[in-house]
Parts: sequence; structure tokens; C-alpha cells
Amino acid sequence: MTAESTPSTQSAETAALRERIRALMPRAKQDLTELVAMRSVADPRQFPPEECARTADFLVRAFTEAGLTDMRRVTTPDGTDAVVGHAPGPAGSPTVLLYCHYDVQPPLDDDAWTTPPFELTERDGRWYGRGTADCKGNIAMHLTALRALGGAHGGGFPVSVKFVAEGSEEQGTGGLEELVPRQPDLFDADCLLICDTGNFALGLPTATTSLRGLTNVVVTVSTLKGEMHSGMFGGPAPDALAALVRILDSLRDEKGNTTVTGLAADGVWDGVDYPADQFRADVGALEGVSLLGTGSVADELWARPAVTVLGIDCPPVVGSSAAVQAKVRARVSLRVPPGVDADDARRALTDHLVAAAPWGARVEVEAESAGQPFRARTDGPAYRALGAAMREAYGKDMVESGQGGSIPLCNVLAGRFPDAEIALIGVEEPGCLIHAPNESVDPSEIENMALAEALFLRAYAEPR
Repeated sequence: MTAESTPSTQSAETAALRERIRALMPRAKQDLTELVAMRSVADPRQFPPEECARTADFLVRAFTEAGLTDMRRVTTPDGTDAVVGHAPGPAGSPTVLLYCHYDVQPPLDDDAWTTPPFELTERDGRWYGRGTADCKGNIAMHLTALRALGGAHGGGFPVSVKFVAEGSEEQGTGGLEELVPRQPDLFDADCLLICDTGNFALGLPTATTSLRGLTNVVVTVSTLKGEMHSGMFGGPAPDALAALVRILDSLRDEKGNTTVTGLAADGVWDGVDYPADQFRADVGALEGVSLLGTGSVADELWARPAVTVLGIDCPPVVGSSAAVQAKVRARVSLRVPPGVDADDARRALTDHLVAAAPWGARVEVEAESAGQPFRARTDGPAYRALGAAMREAYGKDMVESGQGGSIPLCNVLAGRFPDAEIALIGVEEPGCLIHAPNESVDPSEIENMALAEALFLRAYAEPR
């Protein structure tokens, strides 16, 4: 469904809300234009920290204007600023937390961008620029929904609203996760809307209910005291790079299935299907290159572990010499599905890497970052209200999908507030190319998701 189409069964109240949101879309574009121009990469080695500060100040002003109170910056344990605020609802109403993050990924290869990365540019109906989708598009969605409900004009909101915008999510430094136990009152709510995902496909309303966990390790392989001339010693000399290649090759079988010893890889996804042809197009698979694994695409993405070699330290092609390598290393990432403990998975991966070493090569494995998988509870009143709101906004039933990425904050919140319902939604459909050059957002997703959010806040306020 596009922003121009309207469900035939919508109520007059919904139709009026839809028109208000449609009229607010030029304002949403203006907001996003200003936000994209702020180079809020939370890494002072690449961009001035003043850029993040400007963005945080913008949120304080914008959400105050939209009807929230006590909007302010709160420094998190990693030294970055979150932006928080709230608006009390009617007596006895539930509390909804609206989450997003305002920091963005660096633009990466500037030459690969067809438009300036920090300048919102409209082309073929989409809005291009770093952060248009991840996650400043979700900021625009929140602002549009709140403005449409009219909380800034004295009417208040139908529920109590809390707002938290993270300032270092893309850096993975865990500042907000550490803030939760220190200031739980900022996060305590009946429903937590984590708006940093999106629809499975453009125009298909989706709740992300499953997140894979993550464990990264660095494996170092040593075979010699130092590099040796390959002409004089190559052959019998134990080659560390060749040993590493054999070790890494053992992590997948001939079909591409992840094969970490002791780690089950036969899970089945019971939510929305992901057609292989669609996935090939979304991922940009080259003609004739096969997809990996023997399960369905959805099984492999959301219900099974997946190993990826992120990088290898060895001589580059340019500048390499005729030498047998003595010591090399690789960074290996393992995504783990719900039902698998990330720490158990790290131990299994470590044991596998050590056991797979050929020729008596010495192997050291250093653990890096880790995060547990997450599975949402979907049988409560918030999910019922969200499903109804999505159906009314899009004219289609909401589907459930997984996400291959990890959001450690979800597990922290679930552990601290076990009775709260956590729903992951947003504007980031596959065509957005988040984290890549030429990131964009379809404005119809901002419009429809803002309507769905506003409808949800109304529906959730009703007696349950």
C-alpha cells in the first residue's frame, strides 16, 4: 500500500488522523533535512563531537515542541549523551517508551555515493542521505505521530509517553545498556517501542520479533619464529596463512551451512517467509552464485547460527614478498539465534577453531564483543493493539519477521522489566541500504508508520 491509498474500511477518526499526518509530511521532510545535515557519527576520531551535540539539542527542542516535557541530555557511562523526556497521560493510562538513536554510521566510501551523504536529496520518490532511515527516519516518524496526536496543543496524549534517543548505538559501546540499571525510571514502561528496525518489504507492516545474538573472536595462528623465504623454505615450512585458511574453511560445509562443532544448525523459522529470489535481489547476489545453506532463507537468517570472517591480517597483495608467513590472524563473527546462549556459542567456536588447526599450528583465540539473542513475547495487549494499528494504517495484516543483527539493549530491558512488552518497528525496509553508501528512505514508510504509531498509542490506551 502506498501513502496515497486508503483502506476502504477505515473509520472517520482514522481518516482524519491520516489527513493530519499527510499534511505534516513537509514538516517531516524539513526535520529530516536538518537531521541528515548533522554529521552525528559518535566517533571523535572521524567527526567532531559537536555534531552529535547539535543533534541532541535539536531533539530536545523538537520533542519539547511536539508536546513532551523535561526534555534533556543525560550523559551515559560511555561518555555520550542520550536524550530523554516524557509526557504524563491520563490517570491510569499505560506508559509507552519510544526509543530511537540519533547517531549514524560513517558514510564509508564517499565516492560510492551518488548524492552528498550529509545532504538530503530526493530522487525517484526516495530521500537519500546518511541516516535517512537508520535511524533519523524513525525520529521523523516519532515527531510526526506525536504532532498528529496534538499533545503540544493542550490535549495531551492518550497514554503516558517516555522518550529515549541513544547517542552511540552504531558504535556499540553499550552506554545506554549501562544506563538502564543506573536510572531505571527513565525506561520503566508497560510497552517499549524500539524503533530501529522496519518492514520486511516496502509497504508490508512488520514487527521484528527475533534478533540473533552475536559473539566475535580474533583467532591468531603461529607456526614459525619469523617469516622465511618461500623459495628456500617453501614446501615443508609450516605456513601460518595456509593453516588459517584450513581452519576458516572448516566453519562451513560444502553447501555453506555453518558447522561449528557442538552448535546445532537445524532451526526452523515459523514467521514470514523470505523468498529466495527476493533475497537474491535484496543482497545483490551475482548471477550464477548460489545462496548458502540447506534451509530456507528465513531459516538461515533468523533461526540458525551464521559465521562470517570479518577480516584477515596478512600481507596485502600489493607489497607482498616471497615469504612463508609465520603469524597471521582473523576476526570471526558468529551470529546465534534465539534459544542459543551466546557465551556457550563463543566457547563452542573457540574449541572448534583450536581443534581445527592442522600441522600442530599454535592457535590463540581472543574473545571480543558478545550479545545474547532476543525473542519478543507477542501475546499481550500491546501486540494486539499494534497489530490492529498496523492493519488500519496499511490495510494489511502485520507479519512477524526476524533480524540477523543484534540489539543488546533489548535483552537489558527485558531482564530489567520482565513484564513489559517489547516491539521492534520502524521505517528501515530492505531498499534503504542502511550502513551502506546511498542510504535512503521511502517517505511513504515514514507517513504510514507515523500513522500506525499514532493509532497504536490511541488503541493501547483503551481498556484491556
